[in-house]
Order: sequence, then structure tokens, then C-alpha cells
Amino acid sequence: MFIKTIVKTDKKTGKRYEYYRLCEGYRIGNKVRHRSILSLGRLSGIESKEDKKMLADRIESLLRGDKELFAYQIKPGIEKYARGFAKRIIEEGLLDVGRVRGRVIEDMPKDYETIDLNSVKHDEVRELGSEWLCKQTLDKLGLWDFLTHKAGFSESVANMALMHIISRAVYPASEHKTAQWIQDNSSVSSLCEVPLNKVNRFKLYDVSNSLYQYKEGIEKHLSTRTNELFDLQDKIIFYDLTNTYFEGRKAGSKLAKFGKSKEKRSDAKIVALATVINAEGFIKYSRIYQGNISDSKTLEETINELSSNTSTTGRKPVIVMDAGIITEENTIMLKARGYEYICVSRTKLKDYREVKPEEESIIIYDNRDNPMELKLVEKPGCSDTYLYVHSQQKAVKEASMNEHFSQRYEEAVENIRGALYKKGGTKKLEKVWERIGRLKERYPTANKHYKIEVLPDQKQEKAIEIKWEKTPVKPKSGEGVYFIRTNIEQQKETILWAIYNTLTEIEATFRVLKTDLLLRPVFHKKDENVESHLFLGLLAYQVVATIRHQLKAEKINHDWRNIVRIMNTQKEVVTSIKAKSEKTIHIKKCSVPNTSAKEIYDALKLKYQPYFMKKSVVPE
Repeated sequence: MFIKTIVKTDKKTGKRYEYYRLCEGYRIGNKVRHRSILSLGRLSGIESKEDKKMLADRIESLLRGDKELFAYQIKPGIEKYARGFAKRIIEEGLLDVGRVRGRVIEDMPKDYETIDLNSVKHDEVRELGSEWLCKQTLDKLGLWDFLTHKAGFSESVANMALMHIISRAVYPASEHKTAQWIQDNSSVSSLCEVPLNKVNRFKLYDVSNSLYQYKEGIEKHLSTRTNELFDLQDKIIFYDLTNTYFEGRKAGSKLAKFGKSKEKRSDAKIVALATVINAEGFIKYSRIYQGNISDSKTLEETINELSSNTSTTGRKPVIVMDAGIITEENTIMLKARGYEYICVSRTKLKDYREVKPEEESIIIYDNRDNPMELKLVEKPGCSDTYLYVHSQQKAVKEASMNEHFSQRYEEAVENIRGALYKKGGTKKLEKVWERIGRLKERYPTANKHYKIEVLPDQKQEKAIEIKWEKTPVKPKSGEGVYFIRTNIEQQKETILWAIYNTLTEIEATFRVLKTDLLLRPVFHKKDENVESHLFLGLLAYQVVATIRHQLKAEKINHDWRNIVRIMNTQKEVVTSIKAKSEKTIHIKKCSVPNTSAKEIYDALKLKYQPYFMKKSVVPE
């Protein structure tokens, strides 16, 4: 529902005046129509757009029978108007809505028509459940209010922005395909009050760029809002750097550079994305870098921005990092700034001593009941504490990997040897040694266990035989062993392990970003569109993280793709029916969510449907 301003001119006096109507939108085919519900008169004392929106929302809330009020305080004058207008609508039967009690429709007013059953047809069926789930979550996060009141977005642009974020979360695709999906498949445009004729890829590009211009403010707002919603204090944060690759040459790009790709795409240019994430999985801060930047060089710059994007408790958070981030320079910088940290040591310690040699090692078990040995150790000349971790399962995995490399190495040697006996095969002595040299570079771990001998002919021009043997491999005492480094003082082994083990949360974050939200690969040509594309993915992730965080608290551990699959069973249907009076009745209704979808709605304390029914009657 919305309030429409009507301007009238008195023909006798020429004086212009305004009055207001309560309206609702509905769609027939691809066209959006407005229908007046009730004339509201002059509405003395209500002039601002915010007050009008608050009044329309409150009337709709009362018609639904919602018990809860809005997140903000309703003004007394608006509450009085809303109750009066809602009463008139119900008493006069101006809308086909029932009273809602705890999301169950009760006591629907009877509305009989004699219809031709053979004329019933469904003109339009659109996906609703996932979009409605994300829309209510964005309302909880208060992003629309931030965009309109703080960022200066107009209401139409803010609505377009919410629609684009929801689309990225539910149907991650290019702007061109997203526009097609909104036009043909989804109800997200009506949920966000965006006319379908305004949806195209150019509008989506523009709104993405507008969001990125307010990146810093939006990130701070969402960081603060999620902390307030879930009473978080950011005691532990994770820092990591990932990258995504480009499809195309990206010849004129300043961002796209060749670097070490996480996806092993050495043939493609990449762009780096640094993120700071709290233990609950919410992004606190992000930064986009050129693709050739080193992991360890991004930490100090991010730390400078960290304090303003985490909750202001007196104590600084513990920073958890992977081995690629930590260097001696970074440890000195973190200590100087008063941060505690925990990370995987870049190297295995050789000279170390146990902190408590009189005590036995602690044995814990992972999620698959594999035993792990923990003990605190010290490195001479280093003030940090190290946690010795020995995992039998990791030792088995390392041994299996070594065996795999050995097998591949032997197969490659046999291929080189077999070429000596094939027509057109490599036989020149120099070329054979070149092939063996490339093989050694490819498998350095396996190569040290082999001796290869090439037998030449009498003229020393061609190889006639290759002999190789594998030297006995002694089991390594250090297999399955790694060390966790920290400057946290006086902590038990199990506590340090628990802190570090939550690093899996950041791995889950990047998995959702790259796989579920299709952050890779990037197809955009302009750098500004690349930055906007990545930031839009981060905003969609914040919606996903908010939903999954609440579901986990209710023991619902679905991944995001499965949540979307479940919620997509709820549809929005437009049905047209011929009545005996030759009128055509158009009814738009939301399907009832199935049991699994209701379970998700109930866990999140959200409404099942955005509306009950919208009806329009077209005379013959």
C-alpha cells in the first residue's frame, strides 16, 4: 500500500489544494496498475514522505492483524489516523483481506460469485518465497532507511537497490540475465515497489555503482546493525585475502593483474578481495586490491580501518589469520598496536621445548572422531607461544598425497622412456634431459626419492634407454604436525584450539561468496563495474549470513542453495475468472508455504506472506 497525492484546482477561485488517497498496486500481465482504496482527505499534520509511508505501513499492519509494532516508534497522530482508516476499510468491505492471527487467516468475509469454471486460467506464476525471505531480512537490517536518510537515495533508487541485492542473493547472474529474470520469473519488483518497465540492465548497473559510492557508510551501518540485532561484541575477527579471476584480456584495467590464483587459473588475470569477518560470519570491512598484491602486504592497511568497523568495547579483538598473512613484520606491527593474534606458523619448528614437560599432551577429537594431540611449546628467542598439533588423519592425508605424486612421477618417467621406442618420439639426448628437468620441477617432493639414469648411444646424440629406481622412503616423524602461533598469554591448549578452529567460518564465507553468489569469474570490462559487482556480492552475502545465523541458532543447518530451493516452492499466482455477470475477476494470491518453508519462516519469526489477496474486477 502507498499514499498518493492528488492535486485539485477549484474552478471558481483557481485555488490549488492537495488531498490524499490510499492506493495499492497490482499487475495485469507485464503492466502495473494502481487502484484507489480509500480517500484520506487533507491529512492535517502529515506532510513528509516518511510520515506518509509510516501511515500506509501502519494501516496495512492493522489490516493484517499484526501484534508487533514497527521497529521505530509510531507517532500518536499517525496511529490515530491509521486506526480510523483501517476500521473504515474493514467495516465498509473496501478490501478483500481477512484478519490475521499469528499468521493464520481467520474469519474471512464471504465473497460469492457465480463463475464459469472452464474460464479459470493462471495468467502469471512467479517465484516469491526466497525474495520475500530476503526482503524481510533487509527490513530487519534497516538498509532502506539508511539509503534514504543517510546516503541521500531517492525512494525509487533505494527500492531498486534492495531489488538488486535480493536478486543477487536469490539468482546470482549478470545484470542482463538478472533483468530478464526479474521481468519473467520473479515477484521481487512488486515486493520492492519497482515498476517492471523500469527494470533493465542499465538501471541495475547504475544502482550497483551508486551503492559502491557509499561502500564505507553501508559497511559501517551493517556492521553496527548486526551487532545490535544479535548482541555481538566482535571479540574474535578473521582476516583473509582471496581472489577471483577474469574472463577476457582486461588489457586496460588497473585492477586486473596476473598473480597467484586461488583457483589455479594462471592463464587469467585476477583481482584480490580482503575481508574482515567476525566469529559469527558477518563481514565487518572489505577492501579490493590489484590482483598481484601479496597476502601479507594488505594487513596493516586493513588494521587501520578495523577499529571503526567493529564494536566499541574497551578490548581489542583477537585477530585470526592463515599462514599466508603472518610475517615477522606483521607480528611486530600487531604487537605495537596492542592486538592479540593467532595463526598457523609459516614453518614447522625444529628446535622447541615443551612449556609444561611434566604434563601429558591433551587429546581431543574432531567432528569425525579423529584424535588430535595438543601441547604448548616454546621457540628459543621468540616471545610468542606455539601450539603443537599432531593430527593422525592429516598424516594419513599427507602420506596419501605423497603416494599420489610418486605415482604420477613414475607414470611421467615411463612416458618419456616409452617415447624412445616410438616413431616420432623424443630421442635426442638433450631433449630427453629437458623433459626430465621439467618433470623434476613439476614434482619436487617426489623427485627427491628417485634416481634417474639416461643411457646414450655411442655418438652421444640419442638416448637409447632410461633407468630409474626409487630410494627407500623413511616415515617422517613430522608428518601430520603443524604449529599454531599466538601472542595470547596464559591460555590453555583447548582454548587456543577452539579459537583457531573457528577459522572454518571464514572458509565457509568465501565458499558462499564464490560458489553460491557467483563472485567468480568476473566478466565486467570497466574497473568501476568490477568493484560494484564485488561489493554487491558482499551485500547479498550479509543478507545470507543474517538468515543462516538465525537458522543455526534454531538447529537448522541448511546451506544457502538448499534454503533457496525450499523457499522457491512458494509462488505468487495471478488468476483470471469469468463471472456469470460477464465480468472478469483478476485475483493475485500467494501460495501457502509448505512445511519446510514454514519451518524457516517460524525460526526467523517472519510473516508467511506479504499480503493475503488482491482482487480487481474488470467490467465486460
